[in-house]
Amino acid sequence: MSHNILMPRIMEIGGGALARLPGVLAALDVACPLIVTDRMMMELGYVERAAALLREAGMGWGIFADTVPEPTERSIMAGVEVMKRGLEDGRSYDAVIAIGGGSSIDSAKAIGVLAHFGGAIRDYRFPKQAERAGLPVIAVPTTAGTGSECTRFTVVTDDTGDEKMLCAGIGFMPTAAIVDYELSLSVPARVTADTGIDALTHAIEAYVSRKANPFSDRQALAAMDLIGPNLRTVYHQPGNRPAREAMMLGASLAGLAFSSASVALVHGMSRPIGAFFHVPHGLSNAMLLPAITRYSLGSAKARYATCARTIGAANPANTDAAAVRLLMRELNALNADLEVPSPADYGIRRDRWRGTLATMAEQALASGSPGNNPRVPSAADIVDLYETVWWQTA
Repeated sequence: MSHNILMPRIMEIGGGALARLPGVLAALDVACPLIVTDRMMMELGYVERAAALLREAGMGWGIFADTVPEPTERSIMAGVEVMKRGLEDGRSYDAVIAIGGGSSIDSAKAIGVLAHFGGAIRDYRFPKQAERAGLPVIAVPTTAGTGSECTRFTVVTDDTGDEKMLCAGIGFMPTAAIVDYELSLSVPARVTADTGIDALTHAIEAYVSRKANPFSDRQALAAMDLIGPNLRTVYHQPGNRPAREAMMLGASLAGLAFSSASVALVHGMSRPIGAFFHVPHGLSNAMLLPAITRYSLGSAKARYATCARTIGAANPANTDAAAVRLLMRELNALNADLEVPSPADYGIRRDRWRGTLATMAEQALASGSPGNNPRVPSAADIVDLYETVWWQTA
């Protein structure tokens, strides 16, 4: 059986990799890119560092800095309009450089596809696919989390319906990724925790996914091996460079893993929480991960046991039964150590939570991700799991 594997054409990885940006652009024959980013990246000086490199290379460029933390159709279309206008001297943009976290990269992917091919982002909503490669996207992540620099996916919220739309296809795979862990050194503790658990979830879900394959397995295990021992370290010691480097590489490897094997039930249930209650994506994953893992254990015990051993929660001498118990202990302890709030502690009202359960369950199933889970749930199962998460963590 064959498996379709998509990867960036070029990857520059390691401290100081951002300096390779002009060379990457030259290799891709890019003359006039649009930088897609957010205001925080502007304030931190990362955009100016990239712009200085372009200036030294004698290139023209533009900036769209109005991406939002959870990309919406409205924010995407604003970027598309900037892309279509081009520079004031009449030059057209021929590539997109994404600088920032997963939201900036997801925004850049969508902007690149829509500016090149036209239409609306809902035209690419799963199960439809962006089946053709468009303008080059050069992804420069500043968080160790989404792995979006290495995936064929993007997620955009429907402004009118409070639904996060999963969009997939070769058009959303970045052409190049510049993975410079030094850009993550300024990330605050809360974002470090949320994005780190997101990366861990990607690796675990890719490994237990019904679409797992030999390629995704190797990337997922390598990601877990890097993330497991280092996630707490970067949270408590933000300046620890070896730990930051390990997390950044782990997040990219996890991205490669789930881009090939897909994510599963945690992500399927996480997206509606983000759409309805504006919970950051990694944080909603963290709220869900222990309960969903417990629900799924019986259908993939050996695989979850391997996850436990790989992240350091169990050792080779532990039986599978012991290893999965230790995995559950570790996931709960990790949430406690990283101060993951319950939905109630986050500020979600009980009546609003209960009132959206059926709709969230429908949206989760519609995304397709729950179908990849070792134990495939019904809508009623998902409602019960949302309730478990409320009471378990409250």
